[in-house]
Amino acid sequence: MDSKNTTKIGLFQLVMLTLGSLIGSGWLFGSWEATKIAGPAAIISWVIGGIVIAAIAYDYVEIGAMFPEAGGMSRYAQYSHGPLLGFIASWANWISLITLIPIEAVAAVQYMSSWPWAWANWTHSFLKGGTITTSGLMIVFMFILVFTLLNFWSVKLLTSFTSLISILKIGVPALTIIMLTVSGFYPQNYGHSIHEFMPYGSAPIFAATSAAGIIFSFNAFQTVINMGSEIKKSRKNIGRGIFISLLISGVIYILLQSTYITAMKPATLAATGWSGFDFNSPFADLAIMLGIRWLSVMLYMDAFVSPVGTGVSFAASTGRALYAMESNQHIPSFIGKINQKYGIPRVAMIVNLVLSMLMVSIFRSWSTLATVISTSTLIAYLTGPVTAVAFRKMAPNFKRPVKLKNLGWMAPLSFVLASLAIYWAMWPTTIEVILVILIGLPFYFYYEYRAGYVDTRKAFYSSMWMIVYLIFISAMSYLGSEQFNGINWIHYPWDFVVISLASLVFYYWGIKTAHVFPDFYQAKELNDTVIMDDDD
Repeated sequence: MDSKNTTKIGLFQLVMLTLGSLIGSGWLFGSWEATKIAGPAAIISWVIGGIVIAAIAYDYVEIGAMFPEAGGMSRYAQYSHGPLLGFIASWANWISLITLIPIEAVAAVQYMSSWPWAWANWTHSFLKGGTITTSGLMIVFMFILVFTLLNFWSVKLLTSFTSLISILKIGVPALTIIMLTVSGFYPQNYGHSIHEFMPYGSAPIFAATSAAGIIFSFNAFQTVINMGSEIKKSRKNIGRGIFISLLISGVIYILLQSTYITAMKPATLAATGWSGFDFNSPFADLAIMLGIRWLSVMLYMDAFVSPVGTGVSFAASTGRALYAMESNQHIPSFIGKINQKYGIPRVAMIVNLVLSMLMVSIFRSWSTLATVISTSTLIAYLTGPVTAVAFRKMAPNFKRPVKLKNLGWMAPLSFVLASLAIYWAMWPTTIEVILVILIGLPFYFYYEYRAGYVDTRKAFYSSMWMIVYLIFISAMSYLGSEQFNGINWIHYPWDFVVISLASLVFYYWGIKTAHVFPDFYQAKELNDTVIMDDDD
């Protein structure tokens, strides 16, 4: 997807772009949602969520540096296991991305709906019962259009815009942490016993990582991977960009969660409990509760800035992901058309614009969209550790600008953690998202039919581990413990043990069934272009 006019992105711009994706509506709603589920122990949920995503991201550093291409997250599984697994992974990833664009617009409109000024009464009709109304939907559509248009001309315009917004997006949460702490600091809210710290038990700590949007909040590391060949010195900057961004955002999220917990007045907390706070604009409402009205005004404004920055960044990533899916030759070819002047997949961006609007017309609440994103993303991520290790066996002589020392144990660990996080999303979310992924399979088989079913049986064999896995995790979600909405045939925490052991079986099955397809030779050609010194 390179163009002679495409500007490559340096490390600072890359970190700012990724932070622009990471610090979005998650910080505006995540702390409130997590404490409703887990109480003060929600702070552990953020640590667990960060560890899950960091472990998964670790695997992608090696393969991202091996294959520095735009939309790479949608290609790696196809290189190692053929077109069917590649299609399942890329379709799941794309579903999450086209849902990410409207969720940021929904977040901005939800904060707008509670603007306290008399002149803004017209915004109060945007939200009813936690769901976006028809008038609010029109404003959501406007946001999605703006997100797309800001990506429509060049990478240079994109990075200029997001670098500025990302600086603001770090500053406002930092100011919120300071001002809320100064105005109300009650560390006793953490409790004086394990029961007070974990008022709802230990299981909700894990449930909050998926159900409260914590996994969703850390998801944007793939922005780095999807920029691929547009990154300067990709050998070093892919890994640096991912982990610097995750570290900064993780610190911010944990401090915000702690601030939310300790800012609550103990008397108010005693009257309602952690699950009793019904906020539309959590941090802004909390600022008003503490008498800091000017901060609430700033937070209402930032509710525009944070989601817009994230929406813009993911409009870019989503266009590249769909472009990569077209190059897999299982969706219409016109979608992958590149604008020659700017090197941007404009048709893919327009398709995503329309589908994002359709998605938010069906799923009109922030929490529902966050649930779909988390689960579909994690299903796509399952292929990362399998592909990384499979390439060690299939292609030991490929150029590896980054060869991870700990991949041997980190890959199976990240697979297990991703499996657990899918389970934590709770029944029936698992089966609903899997059904959404299955909707894409007619496209795959139609294009296989047009191609004469070349290697279809072989591709099915290489993908069987994933197909059986999806059946297994759906069954486990249904049969599992009541804490995760199952029918309690397998009690907590034994459900974790069963999933962990079974996941290792699927992980090694996946590695064993990697095969050389024509796509493998495309990967070889791409890998041959990798420059092993620092002058790329």
